[in-house]
Amino acid sequence: MEILTILILVGIAILLLLVEIFLIPGLSIAGLGALGCSLYAIYYAFINLGIAGGFITLIITLIAGALAFRAFMRSKTLDKLSLKKNIDSKIDRQDGAIIEVGDLGVSTTRLALFGSALFDNKTIEVKSIEGFIDENTPIQVVRISDGNILVQRLDDKEKQ
Repeated sequence: MEILTILILVGIAILLLLVEIFLIPGLSIAGLGALGCSLYAIYYAFINLGIAGGFITLIITLIAGALAFRAFMRSKTLDKLSLKKNIDSKIDRQDGAIIEVGDLGVSTTRLALFGSALFDNKTIEVKSIEGFIDENTPIQVVRISDGNILVQRLDDKEKQ
């Protein structure tokens, strides 16, 4: 009966370990359960089967875990679980085509690096070159680079 209990605990530990490694990222209940089942199975073997039985259980637990890990890696299960879709869409930057360097606008959101601004009644995503710009602040286009519209506060531009 002790051996059956140990085998069940080791089996549950291996199953929970595979769930922890491949399905649930990070340390979770499955990982703690796997550790708990493994340690209790080894402790139970040392108490009920003696020192030799405990070491045999320890070695079998390590080997069985490694073999289960290897078998799971070689199976097609990971291919079934993996994402195979490539995202090939792009952002439509047609609104940015009407913007030129020197154009004036107003930020419609707080520009915490990126945000939105209003140019000629069109809302366009812009990037601040000097940090945060509050909402409803006059801005000016400084540069257009790789589809990004770079802006700065209008009063900062006038000071320079």
